[in-house]
Amino acid sequence: MEPKSTMDMVLIPNMDTIDIVLGSSEKGNVVPSAKPRKKTMTSVYLKYFETAPDGKTRRCKFCGQSYSIATATGNLGRHLSNRHPGYDKTGENVTSSAPQPSTTPTVIKKPQQQGRAPQVDYDHLNWLLIKWLILATLPPSTLEEKWLANSFKFLNPSIQLWPGEKYKAVFREVFRSMREDVRASLEQVSSKVSIALDFWTSYEQIFYMSITCQWIDENWSFRKVLLDICQVPYPCTGSEIYNSLVKVLKMYNIENKVLSCTHDNSQNAIHACHALKDDLDGQKMGPFCFIPCAARTLSLIIDDALRTTKPVIAKVREFVQELNASLDISEDFIQLATAYKEGSWQFPLDASARWSGSYQMLDLVQKAGKSMDAIVRKNEEMLGNRMLLNTSEKNVVNIVHNYLEPFYKVISEICVNTPPTIGMVIVYMDHISDTITTRQPPDWLKNPAEDMAKKLRSYNNQVCNIFIYMTAILDPRIKCELIPESLNSENYLEEARAHFVRNYYTTPFSSMTSGYSSQDIEDGGAVSFAEEIARKKRRASMSNATDELTQYLSESPAPTKTDVLEWWKVNSTRYPRLSAMARDFLAVQATSVKPDELFCSKGDEIDKQRFCMPHDSTQAILCIKSWTQGGLKLKYKSTEIDYERLMEMAAAAAADISSAGIDKKQK
Repeated sequence: MEPKSTMDMVLIPNMDTIDIVLGSSEKGNVVPSAKPRKKTMTSVYLKYFETAPDGKTRRCKFCGQSYSIATATGNLGRHLSNRHPGYDKTGENVTSSAPQPSTTPTVIKKPQQQGRAPQVDYDHLNWLLIKWLILATLPPSTLEEKWLANSFKFLNPSIQLWPGEKYKAVFREVFRSMREDVRASLEQVSSKVSIALDFWTSYEQIFYMSITCQWIDENWSFRKVLLDICQVPYPCTGSEIYNSLVKVLKMYNIENKVLSCTHDNSQNAIHACHALKDDLDGQKMGPFCFIPCAARTLSLIIDDALRTTKPVIAKVREFVQELNASLDISEDFIQLATAYKEGSWQFPLDASARWSGSYQMLDLVQKAGKSMDAIVRKNEEMLGNRMLLNTSEKNVVNIVHNYLEPFYKVISEICVNTPPTIGMVIVYMDHISDTITTRQPPDWLKNPAEDMAKKLRSYNNQVCNIFIYMTAILDPRIKCELIPESLNSENYLEEARAHFVRNYYTTPFSSMTSGYSSQDIEDGGAVSFAEEIARKKRRASMSNATDELTQYLSESPAPTKTDVLEWWKVNSTRYPRLSAMARDFLAVQATSVKPDELFCSKGDEIDKQRFCMPHDSTQAILCIKSWTQGGLKLKYKSTEIDYERLMEMAAAAAADISSAGIDKKQK
């Protein structure tokens, strides 16, 4: 028995025993032979093979390869050397590496003796694989792939991976533990919150809804957290969406804090939001509004504009894919573009089918047309003439490119300024509306332009209300000066004042009120002398409160590059009541998804991960990934997993193994 050294503790909770042992159906024991044989062969290789119950074959404990009982031990040794390098580093008993029951945290033991491979607790490896699956957005079934397991055993034949069901159980428990942390953090939120809905269908034809919550904390910082990813039951109409949404809001106990909901513009989502508004209004939870996603509206408008140029864009995209695939061709293109003074191009170029890729195709034709033609002609045998654009096609591309340039600038702004405020997005959409209205497109672009204008009018009609007006004027860059004409109304301003006084005015003399109801007082009911004093004080305080809004709107808007939350953080002492209202309303989300995930190529990877994830892993893995990326610590049964410490110990173990191997070679 080796002397034990001081053990390094790791913050990993107790796990149930994993009943997996190489070549065994019993815990920690090799399956015995049905007919025990005399030890006529004493080769060191035999301990890595087990005899079949019929006594006629031997099976490798690592890979299951069978050999006749009469096979020479030299052949068995060659099998081990060729198929399982390092097999002799597994210790005396290859089946002894399965995790054992423990009532203490998992440890790594570092023997003091040198020359032997250190014993490693492979629960550490499994927890590192848990982290990998989360970051890569892969289901636990990934680890059941035979060749992946063989790759681990190539490095160390004693490695034991948990079975697939064990990984799933761990993910479910981690999900429950971290969800409690999310719930606890939301209980501390003192302001209103906004929610956003997104939907997709997986390869299993399961309809999912993600619910994201956003608010502004006491330090004037945006906070966002994924509440849940839930399956919407068939037939996935507004009623099913509403029921699933309410269930999540009640689980987190935030239904009385929700100020707005941003949806994906689908009719079913709109119906669900209507039902939620009726529900909250009936319970007198306060104001609530639902708004369409500005990013999805822009995406649909752009699709209309690109409708007539899709064949040309497809041809250019094929050319770009060839450029990205060939280093020689891409280098030739860069040299030609430099010679023709057609700009500097970084490879690989974006060839995605999203807005960023499509505009890249248009940009390439307009700015580097000569270089494109030269490359196609030089590589005619490989590329063919089909990629050459004729004069008419180039003219179409140039017209559409110029027509969509304002869209490109707007989308770039909302992708960079994340999250964009609803007020600034309204200004951008008004600019897009002016662009469509004032420009005279060619005849072949008139029908798409009419469809674009129709979609934009629908969006404007949905956001033209007092709620959006209040949200917009609380953006210090906008106030009343930059409000679009369709939204700018004197009535809206008076309603905003009334809402401000009604909901953000705190009566300092509430203890002095009489027993009369507000209706009795309004009707001229008899009041005491003290009540008259209290009412006078209230009027003065109400006037001061209203003056906060008046003073705020009387000042010039802040520069457009101003950090909105930083501005309110600095000026909250000047406007103590109005800043409370700003904290609530500025959290309203203008888009139901991050704009760059919709318009840029990164959205392709997200869509693929969502589509390919099996149902038994979708909720847990996608939520855990979002939560860890948001700063929450991964927990198992309320115990934090210290991954930094795990990585340190893994590096130390690798160094010990390497050192042991060098010592053995030297001997």
